Amino acid sequence: MALNDDFLPLDTLPQALQAPACQALLRLDEALDKAADDAAWHGLPATRRAALMRVVTVSHFALDVLVRTPELLGELNDAGELDAAPERATLERWLEEALANADDETAMHQAVRRFRQARMLGIIWRDLNRPDGYDVWDTTAAVTALAEVSLEAAMSWLETFYAPRWGRPAPREDGADQRLVVLGMGKLGAGELNLSSDIDLIFAYAEDGDTQGGRKSLAHQEYFTKIGQKLIAALDNVTADGFAFRVDMRLRPLGDGGPLVGNFAALLAYYQDQGREWERYAMLKARPVAGDVSGGAELLDGLRPFVYRKYLDFGAIESLRDLKSMIHREVKRRGMESNVKLGPGGIREVEFVVQAFQLIRGGRDTELQQTSLRVALTRLPALGLLPQEVVDELLPDYAFLRDLEHALQALDDRQTQRLPEDSLARARVALALGFEGGWPALMTRLGEGRERVQQHFDAVIADPEDDVDDDDSDAPGLDQWRLLWRGELADEDAEHHLGEAGFSEPAAARQRLKRLYQSRAVQGMQRIGFERLDALMPLLLDALAQSPTPDAALPRVQPLIEAVLRRTAYLALLRENPHALEHLMRLCAASPWIADQLARYPILLDELLTPESLYTPADKTRLADELRQTLNRLPEDDEEAQLEALRVFKHAQTLHVAASDIAGTRHLMNVSDYLTYIAEVILDAVLAMAWKHLTRKHGVPPGMSRATPEFLIVGYGKLGGIELGYGSDLDLVFLHRSSKGATDGRRPIDTSVFFTRLGQRMIHLLTAITPAGSLYEVDMRLRPSGNAGLLVTSLDAFDEYQRQNAWTWEHQALVRARVVAGDAALAETFNAVREAVLGCRRDKAALRDDVVKMRHKMRAHLASRKADTFDVKQDAGGMVDIEFLCQYAVLALGVEAPALLAYSDNVRILDTLAASGHLPDDEANRLREAYLAYRSTTHRAALTGEKARVTAGTFDEHRRAVSALWERFLEPPASSPEP
Repeated sequence: MALNDDFLPLDTLPQALQAPACQALLRLDEALDKAADDAAWHGLPATRRAALMRVVTVSHFALDVLVRTPELLGELNDAGELDAAPERATLERWLEEALANADDETAMHQAVRRFRQARMLGIIWRDLNRPDGYDVWDTTAAVTALAEVSLEAAMSWLETFYAPRWGRPAPREDGADQRLVVLGMGKLGAGELNLSSDIDLIFAYAEDGDTQGGRKSLAHQEYFTKIGQKLIAALDNVTADGFAFRVDMRLRPLGDGGPLVGNFAALLAYYQDQGREWERYAMLKARPVAGDVSGGAELLDGLRPFVYRKYLDFGAIESLRDLKSMIHREVKRRGMESNVKLGPGGIREVEFVVQAFQLIRGGRDTELQQTSLRVALTRLPALGLLPQEVVDELLPDYAFLRDLEHALQALDDRQTQRLPEDSLARARVALALGFEGGWPALMTRLGEGRERVQQHFDAVIADPEDDVDDDDSDAPGLDQWRLLWRGELADEDAEHHLGEAGFSEPAAARQRLKRLYQSRAVQGMQRIGFERLDALMPLLLDALAQSPTPDAALPRVQPLIEAVLRRTAYLALLRENPHALEHLMRLCAASPWIADQLARYPILLDELLTPESLYTPADKTRLADELRQTLNRLPEDDEEAQLEALRVFKHAQTLHVAASDIAGTRHLMNVSDYLTYIAEVILDAVLAMAWKHLTRKHGVPPGMSRATPEFLIVGYGKLGGIELGYGSDLDLVFLHRSSKGATDGRRPIDTSVFFTRLGQRMIHLLTAITPAGSLYEVDMRLRPSGNAGLLVTSLDAFDEYQRQNAWTWEHQALVRARVVAGDAALAETFNAVREAVLGCRRDKAALRDDVVKMRHKMRAHLASRKADTFDVKQDAGGMVDIEFLCQYAVLALGVEAPALLAYSDNVRILDTLAASGHLPDDEANRLREAYLAYRSTTHRAALTGEKARVTAGTFDEHRRAVSALWERFLEPPASSPEP
């Protein structure tokens, strides 16, 4: 048969490729003349002929395979492999059949290599001709599957072949079988192998022991080393049939100088004690690909804390930046700018962008714990880490770079990423990628893509000092700040610079910085920590200079810096995020309370990275969703991690409220609303956690569902009144539906004991101290009978107590009570009980006497005793007077105006008094304005670390209005009428 122009029309090719294509056809023609059967070639339709011409013109590897084994074309065509990749099970069956007759390693090597050649021919055919819907990721998935199937089949053959001689490994302590664990690294682990990739591997095994059942018993270390060596040879050795896959073992611990195989304990100890930063990058893509896959997953679970840190690890950017600089120097030294992987705007820069976010945030945002770069990249926008438009540019540019890499490697089945210099190879690459404009068009597209990649890379990896403008003002630049920090300026020069930067007491600031620099804590830092501090301080001083009150900000920020000297990831966070430094200065200058919170819980620095959420607190729905997602990422049985997550969540969300308060973006009542939402969402979560804990142990009380606790958390005081402040504790009462009998679990207990333990469990969860502090202080004294009463009460018993035994002050407290978490049906019953109790007809004179006595008792113990000071909360005419007026009004008038019974907060009670005609509008407005002014003062006092006291006369108008109404309603002259 002659392969002439009619069979393969050469004139459809670019002129430069027609002669090489003709030579390829001649070689095929000669091979077909010698073939026993060339029938498959005769029936090729025109589309297949055009595809064949494209393949043999571009790929010398494909041409060589077809020349040696022309019958492969028909086999691949009949199997449909020219249009779609075979299923993995089909690949496994084919290779298993090919190995069935291999009676020695030589035959096994031959079978594996011929299998690989056939599959690679199909992969290259599909990659160059792109059937409908086919893209670069189909190619990488197919090559990855081929490598994994080859590894598993070769290992299984070796285990069986050597079992009579060496036996099999002893089982693990739990009885599970042991096999060699093969971890795929790099692009194999990512599932994104190139057409001609090396495969990077690490070998491991679970436990030491000795083999069993063979002629010679081997220690597991020796056995798995031998199997590993044989496996490498099975794929990597070059024989008459070539090689299957080049194997690179240099990513294992200690590289070429380390043992080929290690047990799990040794590997975990190595990475914990000696693991280097580049090994963290490598482990991002580690995945079990053959052998004991479940054991490999267990090993990687143990290594997860090494790879993904619990905190935001901005130190990873420093390391990536250093690694990129090293690569850049090597690229420049070796003239490799045309390398599409390592050169500017190349594949490695896209990888670095994604790896930076994975290493920094993967411990917190577990969605980023992906071996596939492509998958991890697509998850960045939802996490707010990269804009969607950036990802929409990076993904196609990365795909194009990988396509180009494949085209370069398809030429000769050689691992290369360098652009060719000769015109013929360039024409073949342009044809492979479908550029009708040839090499110039391809280079235009490449240049545009590399420029975009480099811009996005620089935006993520660039040195933060590049973002600080050294303008022409008199303020010191970073170089001067660096010299000042290191004490390398004369005292007068240092103070001059500090004065120019806005410090009103430059000598005190210089002394403070000098003491910090010379402190034992700083001088005793390890090298990397000191380098991070030394890089941060000029940026921090520059940010201080932008603060309106640097003298106040510096002493407030310093404790934070001292707190993180040994937790240097936070130094890296601040250094890598200059805008976070700006927010830090702004908040600390405004609030010592915020500065103290940040120093006590440096993990809150993470919140400074997202100003859009920092100054915009979440509503209750979003809070609940965020907390649910946070807890869902954690193991259900890891209570310690859940407690830590709850506390970090509470502190972070409170910081958002305080930041918005300082920025003036939230009204006072909204501040209290948001602080109350945080508490309610946390109480919901704590109830769910405690319920699960108790029901797992003891089951549920009779007639109750395991899914929903028939239990209520009732908030009193500021929580009940939706008026929480920054340091407020929680006044709580726990109620449950009456139920007799025992729980239905394996360890049944009496229902009353169950609910008591449930209450105790919740208090423990709320008040336990973790590294992130506690959640809330809890006060349970408002429960029936106070500290002498039961910790948890049935709703029926609560109802009876309130009607028959409660004191007036307890009914006053009930005015501010509302359900904050628990069963909705039970909450309706509680609301009915509350309204019935509050709406009872009372003797107003007796009620007034009780309320006034209680208020006088409080003033005697809590009011200010200084004539020149007004305590806005406790002094006469202050906030508590307004609260007592509202409580008295509800208890006295609830029977006449049931609308008063609906609300637990004072502002809406005042509004209802006005709407019902029991208080003139102007008087209600004066009380409301006074109340809000007082509350605003208490909020500010909490943020500034001061007491809620002002100089006498500050709120004279408000005090007069409150006192006048107090006298009119609660302490009237004898002739005054009843309200």
